[in-house]
Amino acid sequence: MTSPTPLTANGYDQDSPSRHRAVTIRGEPAGRSPIGLNPQTRSKIFEPPAEKKPISTYSRGAANIVGAMKRHRVRRLAVVSSAGVAPHSYSDGGFLFNRVLLPYVTRVLGKTMYDDMRRMETLVRASDLDWTIVRPNGLYHLPSPTDYTLVEGHADGRFTARVDLAASMLALLDDDRYLRTTVSVITTVDNPTLLQWIRREALAKS
Repeated sequence: MTSPTPLTANGYDQDSPSRHRAVTIRGEPAGRSPIGLNPQTRSKIFEPPAEKKPISTYSRGAANIVGAMKRHRVRRLAVVSSAGVAPHSYSDGGFLFNRVLLPYVTRVLGKTMYDDMRRMETLVRASDLDWTIVRPNGLYHLPSPTDYTLVEGHADGRFTARVDLAASMLALLDDDRYLRTTVSVITTVDNPTLLQWIRREALAKS
């Protein structure tokens, strides 16, 4: 597997400073800028591969974006992290998911990626921006947004549709309830089974 490529959006390199009202580190900028994220289409969310090689995509991108936003006096920032940075057991996870798959993915297979996400979160929290950190769970495809759940802290759900993640990011830009906090977004309908998710998502990227 190759190393992650720089985050790009319509020609913009998110590893280089640029001006946006609000930005998502994991994917294209979201907000009232020329570079929009359309929740009605399949979300173009950049997902570096889970691998054991060192990853710095998230932290480097965040450092450049935070610096650029400060210079241009842009305050609202929403970044996408992952529930994997602070893993919890799930009520419907069962022994295989909670005790085998989840620890392996977060501590072994994706360790360097989640370590870099933690560095990104630390950098964002240390800024004086009006930030929100969004942690989705296992990402999968749905054709249109659902009545997703957005809660502060941990959410007891294993899956997040990319289109719901995109819709929640757009909604957060005009919502002051979650400033300077971490939220979780989950999709509660049309979830795949664990086997379906592995076949469609994990194996498709291998």
